[in-house]
This record gives sequence, structure tokens and C-alpha cells, in this order.
Amino acid sequence: MTLENLLIRKYYYSTFLEDNEQHHPIKVLSEKYMDEQQNEMSDFSNIRFAQGEVYYLNNDFEAAIFKWENVSNELKPWAQKNIADAHYKLNLLAIAEEYYKAVETDSSVLKTEVLLQLFTLYIQRSNLELAAESIKNAVKLNPGYPDVTDMARSFFEERGNWDDAVELAINESIRTESLYWFETLESYVAKGHAADREPDFFKEVLIAVYHVEQDYFEKLVESLWNSYSQTNKFFLWLREINHFFLQLKPENDRIWRKLPALYEETYFDLIDGKYLIRDLFPLMPSHLINWVKLSASGESLAASSALLAWSGIFPSNIDSSITEEAESLVLKSSPYQEGMEDALRLFESIKKWAQEQGSLLDERYRWMVQELVDSDRFHLMLIGENANENLTVVRELAEKDVREITSALLIKDGEETEIHAVSDRDVKTFSTIDDTEMEELDEEVFFHWNKPAPFLRDNNLSVLTAPEKELSSYLSMADGLLFSFNADQPLSEEVLAKTAKIREQEPDLPICFALVNGYSNLQDEEHMESVSGRIHTYFPDSLVINFQKNEGGVGLYNGLSKFIHSARYNRNIEKKRTKSILDYVKKSINQLRAQRLELEKNLIVNVKDNKEMVTKLEGAQRQLGDMEDKKIQDIKNSYQSIREKLRARMERNIPEILRNCAQYIKEDSNFETVQEELNIEMNKQITNYFEETALRDFRSSIEQWLEESEEQLVESQSYLDEMKESFNQLFGEERLKLHCDMQVLDDWRRDIDRMTSGSIKLENNDLISQPGSSQFLLKGAGRLFDSLPQYKGVLYNRYKQYIETRDYSQAAESVTEMFIQQLELFGKSLDRDIHLFFAGPSKELQNALKETHNKIEDGETALNNMRKNPENYQDPLTLFELKLRQFGWMNMVEKPVHEYP
Repeated sequence: MTLENLLIRKYYYSTFLEDNEQHHPIKVLSEKYMDEQQNEMSDFSNIRFAQGEVYYLNNDFEAAIFKWENVSNELKPWAQKNIADAHYKLNLLAIAEEYYKAVETDSSVLKTEVLLQLFTLYIQRSNLELAAESIKNAVKLNPGYPDVTDMARSFFEERGNWDDAVELAINESIRTESLYWFETLESYVAKGHAADREPDFFKEVLIAVYHVEQDYFEKLVESLWNSYSQTNKFFLWLREINHFFLQLKPENDRIWRKLPALYEETYFDLIDGKYLIRDLFPLMPSHLINWVKLSASGESLAASSALLAWSGIFPSNIDSSITEEAESLVLKSSPYQEGMEDALRLFESIKKWAQEQGSLLDERYRWMVQELVDSDRFHLMLIGENANENLTVVRELAEKDVREITSALLIKDGEETEIHAVSDRDVKTFSTIDDTEMEELDEEVFFHWNKPAPFLRDNNLSVLTAPEKELSSYLSMADGLLFSFNADQPLSEEVLAKTAKIREQEPDLPICFALVNGYSNLQDEEHMESVSGRIHTYFPDSLVINFQKNEGGVGLYNGLSKFIHSARYNRNIEKKRTKSILDYVKKSINQLRAQRLELEKNLIVNVKDNKEMVTKLEGAQRQLGDMEDKKIQDIKNSYQSIREKLRARMERNIPEILRNCAQYIKEDSNFETVQEELNIEMNKQITNYFEETALRDFRSSIEQWLEESEEQLVESQSYLDEMKESFNQLFGEERLKLHCDMQVLDDWRRDIDRMTSGSIKLENNDLISQPGSSQFLLKGAGRLFDSLPQYKGVLYNRYKQYIETRDYSQAAESVTEMFIQQLELFGKSLDRDIHLFFAGPSKELQNALKETHNKIEDGETALNNMRKNPENYQDPLTLFELKLRQFGWMNMVEKPVHEYP
């Protein structure tokens, strides 16, 4: 046992026992002490140190402290540490702490012991921060010291101090290269305790584990990968691990069990549309290169095809030598068995994404893909030299009731007749199709026709036909091609050229020729052999069928059954269908891209058109306003003219009527009451005038005014009707009505009828009385001379003269005003009424203008968003294309490399 171990265990005193182990240490040490006193240069420090240990071990801590306080040689640091231990035993923790801190030594062992004691002391005092600092200092000072790292690990774990626990595990993994610490670190990572660390923190430990044990290395990488995948540091981790592998250059013969799957899962997650290409661009090349390198040569198809797909879209991003190696690996790979499932998932993800974006995926593609999924059903494309030959074969295979259809058509056997007309935007279903319905359908509609057809059912067959201009869109659905032509005519160059063009587009497509002949027996066998020979010259593998129209289709059925059987079993239909689905995926991506461009173009056009519409609507508003102002002015002026003319006539006629009332004064009149009687008569005459003359004249004028006003308002409505038609043509819908409120005219008629009907009730106005002496004198004279008959003649003449010569203008104005007042109320309401007449169109134009402004604003906002962040739409499509290219490479094993895309 070394001296330091004796000091640690407080067993230093045993060095004094030697052969005296049978005696008690106290007795032996006392004797040694006595012997030392005999020396001239006595040094009792070692003996006192040993005595202190014995007292300590026998729990006499005060005696031990006394002995250790008198140690002055090289053992003094240990004595100070022991004094602290004694105080700790006495539970004098504060004093113990001071003694521990006072120890000064160069011994790493003693320093470690002091730190461990302080660690324990601080735990007891519940000062966990100082405890953690002490144990970390101990580990840093002397990590190989017995139990120090285990103590630290337990302490960190118990208190959930995972940062320190992870750092401890990393340091110990690097220092010891121990599987124990590798496992410890991996367990921390797997539980998520390291996710807040920067990924480069693990670089050294990864190198250490890699060189010691690669299985543990892979396990640790997997745990780190999964941990970081749940955080925002995932891209940093991917950069770090990819840089790690690029520099490390792992051996090619190493078979990694978990890393390829991690790379594959992450790759598909990265290109799933959550990230923009600018974020992926710096990361993806190294990711793909490492994925290929880490994949076993026989299992590298997914990795190699992904690398080739990325390089195909971003050719300058990956070195050509690496892509050549990837091509070689693809060609050496085994055929991929899940191509159709991948293609379908990709198509469905595009469809879902399009729906989320508010874009429309062509419905025809969806129906075609659905048909391609059923790999048990054989799709036979029918093409004819002309429409008649083709229709003849279609009717023979799918029963006689098939009418000529100029659109693409797929016929399948079904219990019930059901016809689906599939356009790019929707699907319409019919039980039959008549000429009227056909005219309403889009030219490029695709008919999916289920009908009872025994031959189709028995052979699990669908027949497909399409107009020549759409043939390329539907040809990829075909599993075989039947080309029909008139066998009675020479085989034309046009037929051969058309077939060669199809073969160029679909080089693996089996082709069968049907020689359609109208005779029961072939008259010229040599001719038939010549035609067949010429066909085989150009298409040596094709089958030639002799179809006679009047033989009941036997030759056609037999020949086709043979052809279908050969096509089914001599080629991989599922693989061909997978390629076809990928073709429709590509068309869908292109369609969505074009749709986006068309949308932007339409937005630009719509904004421009709406701005022009705003100009037109504002012009219409001004025209309507001017029209309303003019109608108000004209109608009011006309009405005012009638009213003023009436006023003028009344003010001219009323004084005359009043003067004529002089005839009612007689020589024998009672001049004392004549004034009152005359005033009553005057009011009566004016009332008669109102009712018999003024109202009649007014009614005649106002009815003419009403007729003219109606003409003006109807003319305005006609003008607005023309305006409405013009705007609705521009809108492309019946948006504006611009109906004026004709009720206004009815209201006017009612008001006029009320004003001109019935009798006029005038108050008993004093039409004679007026300031002045003449009137006063006459009235007084009437009372005076009424009793003197000889003077009544004079009074009569004077009264009559007075009535005939009096100025009645003031009275006429007063009476006229009473009559005109109700007319003025009507005139004042004309502004409001005419405004109400035009209120509906005005409001409609205002609403249309507001809607158009909103459309401009919405359109410009949409355009700005499209132009501001075009990558939000384009990047997902590019990533879909990336998957498409990858699946294309995976599906083309054993085929020419550059066939796809």
C-alpha cells in the first residue's frame, strides 16, 4: 500500500507498528514518542500525526485534533485535512469547511480528497451549487481517481443536472474509450438530455467512438439524429454529421444497419414540402453523397436514384464522377418492387397539395391513374386508318350500341350502363348521351363508359380510343394497341407512319393489326399475305388478325384473345403501369406550373380590366349624376313655370273679379252692412274662380307636365337599360339591373289628384278693408245717410266707384298665395322625389364600383404575394419533380438510363 493510500485511510500509524502488531497502537506510539525524546534533534510530527489517526479511529476527535495541530513537517497538509475530517465528524461543518479550504498542497491526491470531502459536506449543508462545483473540480483535476466519476454521475443524475452529466459522459468516453461510458452517453442522448447542446459539441466523442466500436458509434449517431430531429438544431446536426462522414470517409465494405434508413427517412422528410429549396440547397449534396456511401452496394437504389434526381435538377451541385458512380449503382441494383405504391402516393400527395393551394388538378389524370391501378385489367387502345374502321371494331368488341364519339373514350364491362364525362375540372354522370347533352360538353372531355359487354368481361378487357390530336395524352394508358384498316385497300404509307410514330413514343407497346374485310370469303389470299408480309417487315413482332364483318367477330375475338394473352405474360404490365402513372404525375406537375402562370397572367389581366371598369363605372356615375341634375332642373323649371304662370293669371284676374263685384251694390242696399255682404260675395266669387277656372287650368297644365316628366324619366330608364346591357356584357354576368323607382310617378299622380280634386275652402278674407280714409268715410256715411233717402243715390255711386277703382293687388297676392302654397310644397319635394327615382341605379353603381375596387385590391395583393414569395408555390412543385425523377430512376432498372424523364 502506497503512502498516499495509508494517509487517505488514516492508516499511516501502521508504519510504526512493524513487529509490534500484537500491542495496542497507543502503547507502541507512546513508546516511540519516549524514544524520540532521547534524540538530540527530536521531531515528534510523524508520531503525533499517527497518534491523531488512532484517536480519530477510536472517535476521540478532540484528542486527534490536538495531535494534528502540532504537526509541522511535510504531513501538515494531511493533518489539516484530517482536522477538517474530525470537525466534520463532530458536525461542526462550518469549521470543517474552513480547514478544508485552508489546505495547501501540490499533491493531486490530497487535493482530490479535499474536494470530495467538500462535495460531501456541501451536500449535507444542502448547498448543491458548491457541491456540483466541488465534484466537477475533482473530476477535472483527477478523473482517474477511484469512484470520482461515478460519484459525479450519480450526483448529476439524481439532481437532473443533465448538462453536466452529458459533459461528464463525453469527457470520460474520450478519455477512457470505455463501452460503459459510450452506453451512458447514448442513454442520455436517447432520453433527450443532450438536445440543447450544439451539434459540434459531439464531434470529438463521435470520432473516439467510431475508432473504438462502430456498432456503438452507429447507435449513438442514431440517438443524436432522433434527438435533434425534434429541435430547431436539426439542420445544424445534419451539416455536422454530413461533414463528419465526408472527412471520415468510412470503409465501403462496412455494412451499416441503421444509418441508411436514417438518411432515407430524413431525405424524404426534407423534400416533403416543409422547407424551401434555398434551405435545402447547401445541405442536400453532402447528405445524398453520404447516403450513397453508407448504403450497401445491393441496397443503394433509393440513395443513388435520389442523388441522380437532385443532380438532374441542380446539375452543378454534385461532382460528375459521383453521379456516374450513382448511375452504375442503379444499373446494378435489383428491380424495385414497390414502384407503383410510391407513384400512387406521390400522385395523391400532389392532389392533396393542390387542394390546399386552391389549385385544380386535372380530373382526367385522376381517372386515368385510377384505371392504371387495376393491373389485372388489360387496356387495349383502338386506332383506325379512319373513323369508320375504328368504330367498326369498337362496336364489335363493346356491343352494337356504341355511337360515334369524337372525344377520348374508355369502355368497360358493367352491370349497369353509366357514362362519366370527365373534363379537366369536373365529372358529369349520365345514363345515356343524346345529341343535346353532347353539345354542352367540352371538346376535350374524356368518356368513361361502363356497359354490359361479354367479351370485355370474359377477357377482363377495357377498350380505349382517342382522337388523333389527343392520342399522346392517353397512349400511356394502353397495354396493347390494335390498329384496324381496310384490308381491301393497299397498306398505305400513312398507316405505317402513324404506327411508327406510336412505336417511337411507346417502344415496348405490343401492336396488333386488324385487317377489316367486308367479304365472307377472302377473294385474294395473295393480297392478304402481301399486306401481312409488309406489316411484318416494319413490325416483325406484331400480330395480324383477319376480321370479316359478317362472320360475327369470331376471327377478331380469337385473334385478340391470343394477343392479350401474349401481351400479359411476355411483359411486366405493372412496371409499365408504374411508368404511366409517373407520366401523369409529370403532367400534373406541369399542369400546376402552367396553371400558376395562367393564374398570374389572369390576375394581371383582371387587375387591368377592373381598373378600366373603375374608369367606366366612375364615368357612368358622373353621367348618372349629370342626368339626375338635368332632370331635376328641367322638371322643376317646368313645374315652376306652370306655377308662376298660374300665379300671374290669378293675380291678374282676381282684381278684375273683385271690381266686378260692384254690380252687387244696389241703390236700395243697406249701406250700413253692405261692406260685410260685399266681402262675402267677393270670397264666393274668388272661390268659384278657383274651382271653375284656376284649378281647371292648373289640371290641364300639370297633366301635360306629368306626361312630359314621365317621358323624360322613361327616357332616363331606357338610357340606363342600355348602360346596364353594356356593363353586364363587360362583367360577363347579369350583375347590374339599374331599375329606377317608377313609383315616383304614381306618387306624383296621387299628389296632383289630391291638389286638383274637391272644392277650395277659403277663409272669409276681408277683401275690401284697407288702411285709408275713403273706406272709413264711406262706412261712416253709410250709417249716417242710410236714414236719409235723398242721399242714398249719392252714396251708391260713391260706393260703386270705390269698388270699381280700388287697387286689389295686395288682396290678390294674399289670396293667390293661399292657393299656391300647397303647390309650392309639391314643388319643393321634386328634388327628393327625382333623387329617389335614380337612387337604385346610383346605389348599384356605387356598390359595383366598391366591389371592383376590392377586386383590384385583392388582385394586387395576390399578385404581390405571388411575386414576393414565388418559392412558396414553385418549391413544392420542384420537390415533387425531384421525387418523380427519383422514382423514375428506381423504376427503370434494366432499361436505358436516359429514357426517363
